Amino acid sequence: MEEQDVTRSLAALAQTHRLRVFRLLVVAGEQGLTPGALAEALGVPAATLSFHLKELSHAGLVSQERVSRHLVYRAAFGHM
Repeated sequence: MEEQDVTRSLAALAQTHRLRVFRLLVVAGEQGLTPGALAEALGVPAATLSFHLKELSHAGLVSQERVSRHLVYRAAFGHM
């Protein structure tokens, strides 16, 4: 992992909501969580959650996959 990638990842986690999202996804493991489950667990609006998931995704810390009609987010364990 390059120094710039490390800096980007750590900067993404330096925000409280993003750190909480990432921790929930790590605990969820390979099963992952839907945005609805994350929003409910964190008590944040869907728009706020969407913004933070996008930031974590750009940092390479989370991945998303469409499963049937739902998006499932997972921690990118390979990136850690």
